[in-house]
Amino acid sequence: MYQEVLKWFRENARDLPWRGQCSPWGILVSEIMLAQTPVVRVQPVWERWMARWPTPSVFAQESPAEVLRAWDRLGYPRRALRLHATANVIVQKHGGDVPETFEELLALPGIGNYTAAAVAAFAFGQRETVVDTNIRRVHARLVIGQALPAPALNAAEMALAKDLLPVDPSESVQWNAGVMELGALICTARNPKCETCPVRDQCAWIAAGQPAPTYIPKGQPWAGTDRQVRGAAMAVLRAAKSPVHVDLFWANVTGIDPESADTAHTAEVTSALRKFHGLNTKAPQLQRALAGLVADGLAELENKSYSLPR
Repeated sequence: MYQEVLKWFRENARDLPWRGQCSPWGILVSEIMLAQTPVVRVQPVWERWMARWPTPSVFAQESPAEVLRAWDRLGYPRRALRLHATANVIVQKHGGDVPETFEELLALPGIGNYTAAAVAAFAFGQRETVVDTNIRRVHARLVIGQALPAPALNAAEMALAKDLLPVDPSESVQWNAGVMELGALICTARNPKCETCPVRDQCAWIAAGQPAPTYIPKGQPWAGTDRQVRGAAMAVLRAAKSPVHVDLFWANVTGIDPESADTAHTAEVTSALRKFHGLNTKAPQLQRALAGLVADGLAELENKSYSLPR
């Protein structure tokens, strides 16, 4: 099983910029960006990010507003602020170098068990148990014989992942990366490509007749949610170079013409506002979404105007 996966990975791994000779900082940035976000959306943002901020020290000097603008539409923008806080701690406590151990990485702002293990493994070659959604799915099918892992990561899954991890550190890193890639490209959640799987003959799920999942995964809704409203509001603030008056956000509710209420903004801001008002958000949700951005430190409200944090 091990050698088949490792051989397949060597021959089929995607040529991603955070693999190979990438710096530990670049790997850390990639892991933060890739959380809940597909590779195709992350890669162009990551490449621009690393060209602009190649080290934690350079990034730590940037303003939160520019950080959020550069985050663009990756979603969950609090990740950007946590990464900024992490860079500051790296500069202050680690001399500008990403720490190497799982424990040190876990102590950084917003870094959880998965990210700490992934950076320790992929940036520093350490033997750590890396368990993401793709790895969980491969383990569930290959070893347990289930179509999908449990809805939430549990102790039994972590114990299995630790048991499967090769003893040799370098091989363990390749195993983590190989199983993750296998889940991303072959052992996918929908329509797995079992006919091209390198461990098809050893798969417990196939041996069991490929039983159906015991539950149907529920994707996160988007249309009509507070997240959608918040995202549209953030798009306005990212486009704006000066504070945006509250009336512009409330135009649909108050009946104000957004284009006549303020002429100081660019065409990009006007376009973002049109999309924002195209959601036809009702007053309670609008109030909740805007207040949430301020509470989360993603926006500031001053003199009846919103802006990105300074």
